Amino acid sequence: MDEGFNVTYIILGGHVEVDKYRFLYFVIILTVYFLIISCNSTIVCLIWTHQNLHHPMYIFIAALLINSVLWSTVIYPKLLTDFLSEKQIISYSACLLQFHMFYSLGGSEFLLLAAMAYDRYVSICKPLQYPTIMSKTTVSILLILAWTLPASQVAVPAGLSANKQLCSFTLRNIFCNNTLYKLQCVISRAQIIHDMVILLNVALFPVLFILFSYVHILKISYRSSREVRKKAAQTCLPHLIVLINFSCLCAFDVITVQLDSDFPKTLQLIMTLQLIMYHPLFNPIIYGLKMKEISKHLKRLFTPAKQS
Repeated sequence: MDEGFNVTYIILGGHVEVDKYRFLYFVIILTVYFLIISCNSTIVCLIWTHQNLHHPMYIFIAALLINSVLWSTVIYPKLLTDFLSEKQIISYSACLLQFHMFYSLGGSEFLLLAAMAYDRYVSICKPLQYPTIMSKTTVSILLILAWTLPASQVAVPAGLSANKQLCSFTLRNIFCNNTLYKLQCVISRAQIIHDMVILLNVALFPVLFILFSYVHILKISYRSSREVRKKAAQTCLPHLIVLINFSCLCAFDVITVQLDSDFPKTLQLIMTLQLIMYHPLFNPIIYGLKMKEISKHLKRLFTPAKQS
């Protein structure tokens, strides 16, 4: 606690041998952050500049990649600063803000993937109605809901935590996630129930909707022509891979929070780095390689036609 300004500081105790490896950590994280921004931004710019990519499916992909950059920006600048600092600390208010942004953008990831699943369902199962259903208005509404619903719901536990009494000031992580609750003296039953409702709304229900949509797509594709099956595989498989990847990483986050006292510090750091480094780089690679139109434009960008 800083008595002069009445500011509570939290020690980020998840770092391992920062004094010894600070510059190595800094270079690795800075390189990864640069790759995340450049890879995601390249595909977003391709979608923005090419008219044939101005379709709902590609707009949702661009939104997902933008979300990955925002999600990384919540963590990486502070992490880079910590590596060069003598003390790895954060004010409690800034910690709550990081907690809010981390989970609201994580929820947006699930809702954007649900919107993409709905788009694929309409495209394959109701092709004649697709232009009417997936209008610009529908796409805009889905994008707004994907970002505002998680933000508004996660704001409640973040706001309630601001007035909670703390019995510990050392967080066993390198950024502010659910381990923040372990600093509080008392966790009320109402708080646990509210968090479960948020988890259902922004993660479980979207995942169930996605699975429901792809089961219907699979049924329709199985009864359709080979061309329809090929189209379904080309457009749906990348979304499913991204969903499975992100769901597994979120499960890691929950497990490490629940068992953080039983996890060796080094192992917990490795798992946390997996969460924040792997997924934001995974998305542009999957969509860049697996989506035919995006892959085609990427090849043209990096292997321009030879002058005759």
